[in-house]
Amino acid sequence: MPACSLRNETEPSYFCEKFKFRCIQTNKTIIFKTSKGDFEVKLFGQDNPVTVSNFLENIESEIYVNKKFYKIINYPQLKFVHGGVNPKNKFYFELNQNLNKTSPAIPLEIKFKEEIKPRYNYQIKSPHEIEDLIYTFEEGSIAMVKSGKNKSSSTEFFFVTNKIPELDGRYSIFGKIIKGLDLLEKIKQGDYIKAVKISN
Repeated sequence: MPACSLRNETEPSYFCEKFKFRCIQTNKTIIFKTSKGDFEVKLFGQDNPVTVSNFLENIESEIYVNKKFYKIINYPQLKFVHGGVNPKNKFYFELNQNLNKTSPAIPLEIKFKEEIKPRYNYQIKSPHEIEDLIYTFEEGSIAMVKSGKNKSSSTEFFFVTNKIPELDGRYSIFGKIIKGLDLLEKIKQGDYIKAVKISN
């Protein structure tokens, strides 16, 4: 039985069933409608099916509607824009009660170029592995916030405005802004998401 369980935990379908959401294994486009304007994001469902499936379910449940970007971090060459609710995580109790979310965390999910399936609950251990990652942080990347060493938050996410190799392989990067990237620079504390819509 332990061997069977270990095998299952390498499959996207295992986690989709565990967390009770549909496994979407195709790339989707979504539109963020914000107080500063709209931008489009391509989601990497082909390579990050668990993270993307979870995110799409959040969108369909309207978790992000009228929620503020709760943290903005500005550096000279880089900006982080955090969204997905937070205010100190009290939201999770309400989320679990009303939307039947089974956990405030999902597995860290990263994909290597020569591998068919993503790796779960696995964080890069050596620098040479970074070269083999299918996705690294670049302009407009979106990733899930961490909720533990090998876990991602089930709702909280962040965008980056530039490359940040120090974080590669440590977060689930599951999409990228493909239109309206300039709006990221305009978002400030207090700005908010009006809605997120699934385009295709």
